[in-house]
Amino acid sequence: MSSTFAGLSGIYRPNDNAPRQSTFWLGLLLSTLCGLMFAFSMPPWGFWPLAFLGVVGMDFLLDNQRARVRFARASFIGAGWLFPSMIWMWDLSPIGYISAGVGFSLFYGVAGVLCPPDRKLRWLALPALLVLVGYLRWRWPFGGVPLSTLAMSQSGSPLLETGRIFGSLFIVWLVGLGGVSIAALIRRDWWIAAVGPVVLALAAGLAPLAPSSHTTGTISVALVQGGGPQRTRAANTDFAAVLGAHLDATSQLVRTPVDLVVWPENVVDVDGNFETSPQAIQIADVAEEIGAPIVAGVIDDADEDSFNNFSIVITPNREFGDRYDKVHRVPFGEYVPLRWLVEPFAPDYLPTREAVPGTGPAVLEIAQVANGEDLTAGIVISWEVFFEHRVRDAIGNGGQIILNPTNGSSYWLRIVQSQQVASSRLRAMETDRYVLQVAPTGFTAVVDPNGNVLERTAISEQRVIHADVELREGKTLPVRLGPWPVLGIALATFAYPGTRHLLLRRKIHRNKLGF
Repeated sequence: MSSTFAGLSGIYRPNDNAPRQSTFWLGLLLSTLCGLMFAFSMPPWGFWPLAFLGVVGMDFLLDNQRARVRFARASFIGAGWLFPSMIWMWDLSPIGYISAGVGFSLFYGVAGVLCPPDRKLRWLALPALLVLVGYLRWRWPFGGVPLSTLAMSQSGSPLLETGRIFGSLFIVWLVGLGGVSIAALIRRDWWIAAVGPVVLALAAGLAPLAPSSHTTGTISVALVQGGGPQRTRAANTDFAAVLGAHLDATSQLVRTPVDLVVWPENVVDVDGNFETSPQAIQIADVAEEIGAPIVAGVIDDADEDSFNNFSIVITPNREFGDRYDKVHRVPFGEYVPLRWLVEPFAPDYLPTREAVPGTGPAVLEIAQVANGEDLTAGIVISWEVFFEHRVRDAIGNGGQIILNPTNGSSYWLRIVQSQQVASSRLRAMETDRYVLQVAPTGFTAVVDPNGNVLERTAISEQRVIHADVELREGKTLPVRLGPWPVLGIALATFAYPGTRHLLLRRKIHRNKLGF
């Protein structure tokens, strides 16, 4: 087995006498296959051990290679990883899908260049670079696109609980460290091979001891999925039918008494202002009928060129309560970055109107919900659940639960829906809160603070999930500290091998010049 992996790392080494053209392309083919291992570790496939094997393959493919070969191979690993696992984006924006796939693949290409070719240095640098690239693409460009992440691949693995320590990026680092340890085991570098299992075991032991929240009460919730064909609301949808499905499901399927009813994102579409619309009256009628507040996902007009995407509380007294406007918009879906540059090339694929970004805290204040007490519900709309800093904002502003009204089911296949459930599991673990995900045609789910999916709907069915969920207070380490501890670990573990590699290159260069 070790000779097989050694053969992979030997393709197109600097000292190879083999024809470079053929070995170069063979290396790219193997790199693409390595990327596919990462892809199939992601939801909806979820073969999480493949993420570790992907790191093993990456480690061997970068071994003892020139910088330009490392760049090419790491870029193709990224492409094999991201293009299949983000294919759903084609339905949202073909140009966005291609841009994200190419751009983020090149991120990994740059990481390949920065990664030392010497395995005695690379075992520290590679996990650190996976963290640094992960953080970068969760933040930039256009606010980041944190899809198909290594942390997401572990949402169904034993590593999920380690997110309690330092969050999702810590899981990324552990996957990287585990992968290079397996590679070291194959090479019989025994002391390097021992590091990963020791650190992973230590993390698993410390996770249950990490600071947690405490329960302050319990409320009964009803999560309403109106049902209908998948891709509802992606295009050419009868908005009245979507609203009608959710009104009917609420009126007929919600069991009373109930404390709170939650609807998905943008199932109410209004020309003009929502609060003066007939749709608002219809929802108020149902809220009064069931005797509970409804958190409804609404789109209405801001002006001729823009719209608002928000969730609003409609009380059983037929009044409007608190409102949260979506802050983190979807690039190329809810707004077009650099429209002046992009539009000439793809005018038919771009949204004609753009969402107005919200500016408020990620919470809804709902009066007299929990046994007559007020509820502070954290809320992240759809796409925002992929971003840990949006959920940290919710908890930092007093969120006792996390609501995630979404319309991810409007896109084809089941990739984005599954990845969103995986993200909800990560956010639940990081915050020690219940996460309630609500979609118009699936997946609607209840996730407990341990990251367990307690109940989930099927695609297209009309269904209401009832659950008694705990309200919790207290801040975990990921909420208090954010990504900074893991970034510190990554920078520290990359600094030595990176600096050492540069000094060695400089010494070799000086020797060639005769200095």
